[in-house]
Amino acid sequence: MQVIVAGGGIGGLALALSLHQAGIAVRVYEAVRDPAPFGLGINLQPSAVRELSELGLADDLARIAIATRHLSFFNKLGQPVWSEPRGRLAGYNWPQYSIHRGELQMLLLRTVRARLGEENFRSGLRLTAFEQGNAGVTATFCDSRTGAQLEDRADILVGSDGIHSTVRGQLYPHEGEPRFAGQVMWRAAIDTAPFLDGRTMIIAGNFSQRIIAYPMGPGATPGTLLTNWICQTAVPDSAASREDWNRRVDKQRVLAAFGAWCFPWLDMPDMISRASEIFEFPLVDRDPVEAWSFGRVTLIGDAAHPMQPIGSQAGSQAIVDARALTGAIVAIPDPVAALRRYDAERRPVMNDIILRNRRFGPEAALQMVEERAPAGFARVDDVISREDLEAIAASFASAAGLDREAVNNRPSFVPLAC
Repeated sequence: MQVIVAGGGIGGLALALSLHQAGIAVRVYEAVRDPAPFGLGINLQPSAVRELSELGLADDLARIAIATRHLSFFNKLGQPVWSEPRGRLAGYNWPQYSIHRGELQMLLLRTVRARLGEENFRSGLRLTAFEQGNAGVTATFCDSRTGAQLEDRADILVGSDGIHSTVRGQLYPHEGEPRFAGQVMWRAAIDTAPFLDGRTMIIAGNFSQRIIAYPMGPGATPGTLLTNWICQTAVPDSAASREDWNRRVDKQRVLAAFGAWCFPWLDMPDMISRASEIFEFPLVDRDPVEAWSFGRVTLIGDAAHPMQPIGSQAGSQAIVDARALTGAIVAIPDPVAALRRYDAERRPVMNDIILRNRRFGPEAALQMVEERAPAGFARVDDVISREDLEAIAASFASAAGLDREAVNNRPSFVPLAC
């Protein structure tokens, strides 16, 4: 069995490590010639940390990430709405981590190169097309430096090439551009003094305007933490643009929208003012599709289920995709049948999450509070009951595969003897 992975992001690298662990030959092709630690913060749910731990990366994660202890919700005035424990504090056998996306990708890349060999991570080669038949699949790549064409052949091709996936584009040629949700995110990371307990992720505001902040690693100076922050706001549809990790925005524009968001425990205007650079991203996703797997070709991660970044799901689910796909390939010798099983197990769950995230996912409680008490409240219980808050959180956790007992007790996707 041989597998080609198109895309060397988090999902593609996790898949390569999983396949290698299972004794399956794999080659990763990445369009970027010299991958660098771009991006900002992401959260890894315990379900994903379990999978990375089974790949032998637990100590590395503990060294470079922050183990998140609480997720706390506030209204736009900074009044507390709801807080819940996370990771080990919530009874999981693994922590939830907040981590710099680039640091995670570089960790995975170093591990892939060390375990699979340099020759099996091939950078500067962008997938342009593929063809498949009864005997295998042939992928064509373009060298970004010379323009030369290169072909490779394997039993399976996996598209892990993001929201603008070439693999998905060939499977769904009329899909068009991603769906814009009418909002943009302004993001940055700065060193700050710890806020609250120093290990809490906060979300404040409502559907139209909100902030998110969390520490994701040690700061450059003693006593500080590298803190990721996001300001998200509604904009006209005409503001949509293709995502670009390097698109910068003037901080005065961000201050104009969030300059009054100063709470006793978090000074958002100060964080905006101190950012050396702020990046802008449109809030986008794609409609769910009726199949990921077509013969010997399948999709994982953002290529399969691009979703709005609600509930800290995208990176975690890509890692779970990688492990679930490896488990199917190990269990079923026939590549077509293996990809069919993976599709049947993962796609319905992820399609549901795409739609739930459009409805604000677990953060729906904030919108309910805004609609019921836009000027604030004396007691949150007068606005929304604890039972409603718990039900919203539990419903999303169950749908996203984050039920504590399921995460802790289910069998491993990939037999640990591999």
